[in-house]
Amino acid sequence: MNRYEKQILFAEIGEEGQERLKASKVIVIGCGALGTVICNSLVRAGVGYIKIVDRDYIEISNLQRQTLFDEKDIADHLPKSIAAKKKLELINSEIIIESEVIDVNSKNIEKLCKDMDLILDATDNFILDI
Repeated sequence: MNRYEKQILFAEIGEEGQERLKASKVIVIGCGALGTVICNSLVRAGVGYIKIVDRDYIEISNLQRQTLFDEKDIADHLPKSIAAKKKLELINSEIIIESEVIDVNSKNIEKLCKDMDLILDATDNFILDI
């Protein structure tokens, strides 16, 4: 059975659309409550390449709303983007996931977003110096 069988049955996606998803490159900036949900959905949909960028580490107060993380991630002192990558690779090993533990700013955003098909801002504040 095909992993994406239900999506392919949806006429607006079909096999051609699924192939386009597989060939797509997406960057998600921010891996908190919104970012974890976005990344989870992208991985399950079969987007072929996902870059996750976040500078923060997981804290206990994150666990009630940031769905990819757990207490072991905190004990292991993992950055959000690294922990998310590990969990997402367990969900779908067919895609490429890259993680960056850095602060996105005006000096690095163009390089981070180069060659991406879609840029998703899942930060909890606006990047003001861009």
